[in-house]
Formats: sequence, structure tokens, C-alpha cells
Amino acid sequence: MKLALVQQPATPDLDANLARGLAAFDRAADAGADLVAFAELAFHPFWPQRHARPQTLAHAEPLDGPTVTAFRERAKERGVVVVLNLFEREGDRTFDSSPVIDADGALLGVTRMVHITDYEAFHEQGYYAPGDQGLPVYETAAGRIGVAICYDRHYPEAMRALALSGAEVVVIPQAGAVGEWPEGLYEAEMRVAAFQNGYYTALVNRVGPEERLTFAGESFVCAPDGRVVARAGEGTEEILYADVDLGAVQTSHARRLFLRDRRPELYADWLAR
Repeated sequence: MKLALVQQPATPDLDANLARGLAAFDRAADAGADLVAFAELAFHPFWPQRHARPQTLAHAEPLDGPTVTAFRERAKERGVVVVLNLFEREGDRTFDSSPVIDADGALLGVTRMVHITDYEAFHEQGYYAPGDQGLPVYETAAGRIGVAICYDRHYPEAMRALALSGAEVVVIPQAGAVGEWPEGLYEAEMRVAAFQNGYYTALVNRVGPEERLTFAGESFVCAPDGRVVARAGEGTEEILYADVDLGAVQTSHARRLFLRDRRPELYADWLAR
């Protein structure tokens, strides 16, 4: 499988953001990508830099809105799987959501961020209801794809759940800022998750300066043995490509040993605390 991670900035011009994303999707398709993934809130400014207000909440859109509709049409036209991330509205609730669209344009479902944080410049609890779709794994034309949206990647239980459901690639749409965490920590976290669970982790980050934050870029892909196999630049607008061998999932230490030797009967009480 050839992965393409779109590392791009976003501006207040929502139409221009969508057009930029569709153009990047086409470039990735031209390059032979089987799956294209976008960063967190890829087609909007990062609204949670400020506390939620009615005028910002009004930008949330339904799954049959312009972003998903445009990408469904383009995915069908190009025969490429796409993992999006957008500010979703369903009724009176809004979510941080990743619709997954198959290569025939079918909307396979949506992963909604489960764990919602709130701290300076990441005021997300005013924007997002906790996800109610669980952590599905999608059977796509490119392989078995899971999604862990930004903050969810910090929860080993969530990352393990995707392995137990058979994920071969876990896409992590992120909004990670320059200087937010110690250097190398995100990468180390995703290397460990890939190794412990026996799948590829593909973290795709925003990039560029915004109102209160500058997003770092530095998207990367980790193999099931924990190695980083592709890495994008810091502060660069680019598409990161990675050729991944899904056969490495089944031969990984995690799939041959770690998952086999689990003792789930001992964990239930601990995990319920």
C-alpha cells in the first residue's frame, strides 16, 4: 500500500482550504497513492485556539455537507481511499470527526474523537462532544484502517482496541504545535504503539502559523517493528509518501507473540477503574 499524508496549512478562507485539499488529493492519486489522509480539522482554522463562540460553532458541517460530498466524488473518480478530519455537526451536537471514504466513494463510517481535552489554546471541550461511535476498523480497498484522532493517541487502551479489531494501519490526524511537548515525544509514543500493537501508525499533522499557535508539521509513519519509515519536514507544506508492506503486520512481534499471550481475564477490573 502507498500512503499519502497531506501536511498543509489552513486559513479563514474555507473554500480555498477545501480546494487546496482536493488538489493535494489529486497529486497524491497521480503519484499512485492507495490511501490519502488529512490532518486534524484540515480544512478550517484551528478554532479551539479560542473558547467556543456561536460564530465559530456555526462552521460545523454534517456528513452530507460540502467537504465529505466533494471528497466522496473525488475518491470515486480517482479510485483512492481517503481519511478526512473535520468539524462535524449532528443535530445539536458537534464532534471532531474523521469520515472514512472507500475507493468507490462510499462513506464507510465516521470515527469521532473519544477523549476531549481542554487547556490553554486547546479549548476543545467547548467544541466537541465525546465520540459515540467507538473505535471502528474499516475494511477498505487499501486495507484494514483504524483512526485515533489526536488526543486519543495518548490512551494505550484505545490504541490496543484498534489492534484487537484487526487494524493494519492506524491514521492519527493531529494538531500538534511547535514546542507543545518535549522534542521527539510524539514520535516515541507512536513508535511504541506500532511495536506493541503490530500495525503501522501514520500521524499526519497540521502545519503553519495561526492566531495563537504555529503547527509543526513533521508528519511521520512507523512500521510494526517500531521503526520510522517516512518523515515530513518541520514547517513545510508537503505530501509525505510511504510504501508500506501489510505483510509485516502479521509477522510482527505483536501479532505473533504479544496479542497471543495476553491475559485479558486479569485486566477487566483494572481497565474499569
